[in-house]
This record gives sequence, structure tokens and C-alpha cells, in this order.
Amino acid sequence: MSETLIAADKIRAYRATDYRLGHTAQDIVLAPGLRSDRLFELFSANGVECGAFLTAYNPRGNQKSVTENEQAHALLATALAERGLDSIEGSGSEPGSNWPAEKSYFAFGLSRDEAIAFGQQFDQDAVVWVGEHAVPELVLLR
Repeated sequence: MSETLIAADKIRAYRATDYRLGHTAQDIVLAPGLRSDRLFELFSANGVECGAFLTAYNPRGNQKSVTENEQAHALLATALAERGLDSIEGSGSEPGSNWPAEKSYFAFGLSRDEAIAFGQQFDQDAVVWVGEHAVPELVLLR
């Protein structure tokens, strides 16, 4: 891995997080490095070959208030809508952690570079980008 300014414990937490598309028992749960057949099928159904799991919660992994996080989440929703991107709301959380789940979106058809730009716009440490083989990649931004 290349050098990063992100603390090792944060990177460990990001890798251990369940990235959940949806809010039901039929959710698709992504894990960095593990192919998701269900996401691959969803890509086919939506006519895309890539997408990204994005959040605006807790910039740089620093916990913010519920109000601040909700406002940032609404701004992310607006930014995705302005780009005309289809998305599924979800959340990211690390099983067994006390860190609260972070509301997120999975945006369809978002290139790796576009995903990075969104992550940087919302001052995030990382994004999870998924290419045509449906293997989520944790992309560190600092």
C-alpha cells in the first residue's frame, strides 16, 4: 500500500465495515476485496459496470453531531441528484463497534475518478469503489 496520512486503526475499521445497500432483510452487504454476485446482477439490471459507496458523515473519521451529519447527507443526496445518478440509500457500520452507523449512498455508474472527487468534496478518508467484476475496493483519499 502507498503511504497515507490516515491512521492504521481507521484503515482497519474501514476494511472491517459492512457497506450496506438498502434498509431491509434483502440488503446487499459489501466488504472490501470480496466479490458480490448480487451487486453484479444489480449492475446488469441497471445497465452499468461500476459504482461507488459514498458517505458525507463524519468527515475524516471525526465524529460530528447528528444534525451536522444529516445536513451533510442531504447535500450528498442533492449532489448525486444534480448529476442524474441513480442511487440506493444505505449505511456503513463496523460489526461489534460502538461507532454509529453512517448513512450513505451507493451511486450507480460512477467512475473511480468521479467517486474520488465526491469523497474529496465531502472531506472523507476513503470511498468504496466497485468496478465491472463487482469486487469492492477501499480507495484511500489522503
